[in-house]
Amino acid sequence: MNPFAYERASDAVRAIAAVAADPDAMFLGGGTNLVDHMRLGVAKPGRLIDVTRLPFDQVEGTPDGGVRIGANVRNSDLAAHPLIRARYPVLSQALLSGASGQLRNMATTAGNLLQRTRCVYFQNVDTPCNKRRPGSGCSAIGGYTRYHAILGASEHCIAVHPSDMAVAMVALDATVEVLGPSGERRMPLVDFHRLPGDAPERDTVLQHGELITAVMLPALPLAAHSLYRKVRDRRSFAFALVSVAAALQIRDGTIQDVRIACGGVAHKPWRATRAEETLRGNPATPEQFGRAADAELAAAQPQPGNAFKVKMLRNTLVAALQELAGVAG
Repeated sequence: MNPFAYERASDAVRAIAAVAADPDAMFLGGGTNLVDHMRLGVAKPGRLIDVTRLPFDQVEGTPDGGVRIGANVRNSDLAAHPLIRARYPVLSQALLSGASGQLRNMATTAGNLLQRTRCVYFQNVDTPCNKRRPGSGCSAIGGYTRYHAILGASEHCIAVHPSDMAVAMVALDATVEVLGPSGERRMPLVDFHRLPGDAPERDTVLQHGELITAVMLPALPLAAHSLYRKVRDRRSFAFALVSVAAALQIRDGTIQDVRIACGGVAHKPWRATRAEETLRGNPATPEQFGRAADAELAAAQPQPGNAFKVKMLRNTLVAALQELAGVAG
């Protein structure tokens, strides 16, 4: 690990100014991802600004029935919070499916959103990687691709975003609050993470020095009827091969509203808008669920080593919708 300077922030504005003024500075939250990358030589910050003592550690209901989640709320606390369990069970389930109990006690909401890929080539500094060193090439293409993207990839990167929490939040129409040198801004979480395009080194639309302060979940009645399904190689401490966050509202056998996001399949949490459009206003039947999954997967472009993910995601999505609808396959 390279030498670095460390400071504990007591004020958000000063912390932002410190990072914005130093291109080698980074914010430090729980450190469950960043510290690993520092040990591997993937990240080499010259200065860390610890923001864990800033007052962003509350989960609060909003007057309109939504929830505001502070950036420093720990994953374990968020998963167990009564408001989240009652109003957004999909989020609690997604959080509990991630990492381990010890890591969830350390990991923060903002840090979870800012996780970098677990691509084996990204984490190995001896291999070419466009995400780590732009223009060097993508070792994953033609290599080991079991965990890699089948949707939204490019010739420059086929890595996937590893978060479970972010998948659920994207399905819930979450909004991110950010504070930076130019002030505060808000954006839909679905627009926060980027597809790789020709700049895979940029995971998000954040500018240097911008700090996540909170995530807002809107009042969403159908979210109370939601779930998270994750397929992985082992029961715990494993990243998703594929995952599905879904919420469903049915009246008289017809789908009134639906929210779906998928994980483990793209460079960002993948909002399944084609599937949603195929479902709204149609019967809640296994056949319709299959048509929705097929519509979403029509654009899939798997690698030879992960073509199984197409069928796996289809089956997982259909099974999640059947469970929510209470219908047999």
